[in-house]
Amino acid sequence: MIEVTGPLGARYAEILSAEALEFLAELHREFEPRRRELLALRAEREAALAAGGTLGFLPETEHIRADPSWRVAEPAPGLVDRRVEITGPTDAKMTINALNSGAKVWLADLEDANTPLWSNVVEGQLNLRDAIAGYLQYVSPDGRRYFPRQDGELATIVVRPRGWHLTEKHILVDGERIAGALVDFGLYFFHCARAQLASGSGPYFYLPKLESHLEARLWNDVFVLAQERLGIPRGTVRATVLIETFPAAFEMEEILYELREHSAGLNAGRWDYMFSVIKKFRTRGTEFLLPDRAAVTMTAPFLRAYTELLVRTCHRRGAHAIGGMAAFIPSRRDPTVNETAFAKVREDKTREADDGFDGSWVAHPDLVPVCREVFDNVLGDRPHQLGRTRDEVRVDAAQLLDVAATGGRPTEAGLRNNVSVGIQYLASWLRGSGAVAIFNLMEDAATAEISRSQVWQWLHNGVTLDTGVPVTRELVERIADEEIARLDADPDRYAEARALFTEVAVADEFVDFLTLPAYERMP
Repeated sequence: MIEVTGPLGARYAEILSAEALEFLAELHREFEPRRRELLALRAEREAALAAGGTLGFLPETEHIRADPSWRVAEPAPGLVDRRVEITGPTDAKMTINALNSGAKVWLADLEDANTPLWSNVVEGQLNLRDAIAGYLQYVSPDGRRYFPRQDGELATIVVRPRGWHLTEKHILVDGERIAGALVDFGLYFFHCARAQLASGSGPYFYLPKLESHLEARLWNDVFVLAQERLGIPRGTVRATVLIETFPAAFEMEEILYELREHSAGLNAGRWDYMFSVIKKFRTRGTEFLLPDRAAVTMTAPFLRAYTELLVRTCHRRGAHAIGGMAAFIPSRRDPTVNETAFAKVREDKTREADDGFDGSWVAHPDLVPVCREVFDNVLGDRPHQLGRTRDEVRVDAAQLLDVAATGGRPTEAGLRNNVSVGIQYLASWLRGSGAVAIFNLMEDAATAEISRSQVWQWLHNGVTLDTGVPVTRELVERIADEEIARLDADPDRYAEARALFTEVAVADEFVDFLTLPAYERMP
């Protein structure tokens, strides 16, 4: 039995057809038991870490890492040159802007930059299908119409579904919620796979929040079944995995191996990675204590080890290595801010290109030329750097775990920023917007997770700020009131977001993902 409990808006039936829903139901019945088993394994590993355990390279998969013979599939059409990738949600305006941006790839985000409001879930799929069919348009409030351009190259669409931990409450199969990941993947694949193939591209995906190669194996099995059911040649699907959890950093080769016939590489998902570092070792005291979020740069030793290993791992196996997000949002009113920020973006992208990355992410179209110029200077006419295998790189578990070498300390300014960003972001998230410009940065669920998890870690590990004041719940509550007052807005507008932030930032029990309780507050 398949039940849609969400309201049916205009054209929703085009996406939620009987055939598409039957396809989702088959995916759910086949893979839901394994999804739950893997989530239980996550919880077991987290409990072991809390009890004093650690992370390391798996002895049982050493033979995969030691075998030099295997490689992933050759780059698919549209994914050969990935020097600039832009990310953003799938509303009509962003879809058109991203496709027209000049980036090689658009990460069409159904995850961290998107709120899973029911209308966003379905209408995002409509926008993707319309864009591929060539008749998507956006009408601005002043009546101007915008379309994907006909006179130049459009970005290749790569869809990011939700992570394995999230469910979709508006679609029930046999009385159970279906995984959000399967909804997002299944609807896009069902409606767009053949059309993408006909256009010379293919059904491509970014896979978020994986914590093990077993979770990659589950995705690979989903791809195999989906291709068989729809008569799509096996190996047509391509997936880039975000290495954005601490455990996944120790299983990069195994993840590539599990997805090798469908693999398009790995991405250094830096923001979620920082969140995961805090989350996994949040109760372990100063050894894993990070300073202010703004003070943790990609030159920190544990992050350098992570990115160097990622490039070496990918290129050894013929896979693309894609760099992290530049979250800066240009200001139309303050050229001084822009000058400083553009210099930092250029420095960041130069480091990635010099390290051997094949491309990198930006959050705003104005940053596409900056990223492109940097990678053009390194790549020239070459589409990638797969030939740079970085054999000189040697990274061990101790280097990946060396968070303590980051240096710095928590400050009151950092605490205030975390509280303010967390509350402002959640206020927007609950209203349906998952990508929010705050203090000239594009904040999404990953960056908001850093903000709230740092507050929790500092509070529960007896941290004293640079002012000599200890972090207490009372201090956080007072700062929350003060920061809301600074926003020059009706405090009632932020009441629900403030309550949610308190739930995920200062409660005794740490909530795995802030989006879990936030989603239950949505219609």
